[in-house]
Amino acid sequence: MEPWPPVDDDRLKAELGAALWDAGGVPEEYVTAARAAFAWRTVDAELTLAELVFDSASGAEPAGLTRSAGSVRTLSFRGGPVVVEIEVTDAGIVGQLSPAGGGRVSARTTSGTYEEAPVNEVGLFSLGAPPPGPIQLRADAGGHTVVTDWVCLR
Repeated sequence: MEPWPPVDDDRLKAELGAALWDAGGVPEEYVTAARAAFAWRTVDAELTLAELVFDSASGAEPAGLTRSAGSVRTLSFRGGPVVVEIEVTDAGIVGQLSPAGGGRVSARTTSGTYEEAPVNEVGLFSLGAPPPGPIQLRADAGGHTVVTDWVCLR
């Protein structure tokens, strides 16, 4: 049995070097997760959260108002100077960003982005039908980037 710590520094250095070199590569899923975590380091400075301010499905309407029994759901989000309004039907999502001025909107689930669409010069956009489960919209328009609260549309 050899004494610990080894008395031969050169041998210890060789063993440590071999241990470091023989460790193998980092698994790709670890590299991907590390890059994703690093990308979030400045998320607060880059994004504004657009909070849900109206949902027609909530049922909290002033007395005397009636709603049709249609399948349209209207939601409004506000984040800083940006307002995102959407209507959700079985056919998809149509929406408008204010202030207008072109840009891009993407919709994502917990699994990732499921669709992206351009925003025209008056702020209008259209997306396909959302999948079941929570979704979040991200809008890059007019020099602003906002993400909505997560909402279940179906």
